Amino acid sequence: MAFLTWLEELSFSQWLNESPSIWGYPMFLFMHTLGMSVVAGGSAIVDLAILGAWPRTPLRPLARIFPVLLWGFALNAVTGVAIFLKDASAYGRTADFYVKLVFVAGGIWLLLRLRARVFGDPQLDIAPISRAARLIACASLVCWLGAITAGRLIAYLAPVSGF
Repeated sequence: MAFLTWLEELSFSQWLNESPSIWGYPMFLFMHTLGMSVVAGGSAIVDLAILGAWPRTPLRPLARIFPVLLWGFALNAVTGVAIFLKDASAYGRTADFYVKLVFVAGGIWLLLRLRARVFGDPQLDIAPISRAARLIACASLVCWLGAITAGRLIAYLAPVSGF
């Protein structure tokens, strides 16, 4: 708990928490939402395509989206750490925060597996998608839905800052 309090007392954390500027907390929250929409939304498109949502559309061109998804995750990681620092003692005491982190880690791991396993397959768009690839895509959808839900619930389940 002392470590979490120390994080909150950093000058950056206090600026983020107390600044009336739009470039403070509102911008970090907006950028976090933007990064989440890129990584979770883009992953959902890839997952749904693998699951056959657009059966006549080739999958190979979707390989170009992976760098964008990873940049979206990087943006989310940076802004997520900053938002955590703002109320570290509150966020650090809620299980929902850790549930979110598990879902995010799972989503990223599955995204990288899809990239290597499905998009690394020379038979992509020639042979049918494997059952294993479809299971990874389903698990990825579950992870991103879980991460978004858990992240949203933090605002309602975390202890109130300052208590």
